[in-house]
Amino acid sequence: MKTAAKRISKFTPGNYKLLVKRSSAGLGLFAGEDIAKGKCIIEYVGRIIKGEEEYTSLSKYLFEVHSRLTIDGRARTNTARYINHSCRPNAEPEIRKNRIFIMAIKNIKAGDEILYDYGKEYWKEHIQKYGCRCIKCSGGGDKKTEKKVSKR
Repeated sequence: MKTAAKRISKFTPGNYKLLVKRSSAGLGLFAGEDIAKGKCIIEYVGRIIKGEEEYTSLSKYLFEVHSRLTIDGRARTNTARYINHSCRPNAEPEIRKNRIFIMAIKNIKAGDEILYDYGKEYWKEHIQKYGCRCIKCSGGGDKKTEKKVSKR
């Protein structure tokens, strides 16, 4: 019984202070406090799209859960939409019961940008032709103005 409760709580986003600030790739999501490895940071939320509608959507915030279900996270209330791609991520998405949770795969310090790898298909279709602007590939970061987003 304790194991089942632990698995459920694993996918409960923490009440973390998260900030939207300028990053090397535009706006990014930054930790306003330390986040431990293995913790659930935030859930990627949005309108559910099924089937062919995905291919007609102009949103650039589509996250495929599986071949028949995609989440359109374009609404600004989806704070997770500000998480940028990185070839050296500190977080990763985990899909659980058709929901997407962003999990810390490393200890994340206050002020660090939260990043995950968008995957090979997205990279080939959207990033490769312009060049990757992640910190690993661009050789630096940009810490400019910040906008407080949420205390989740």
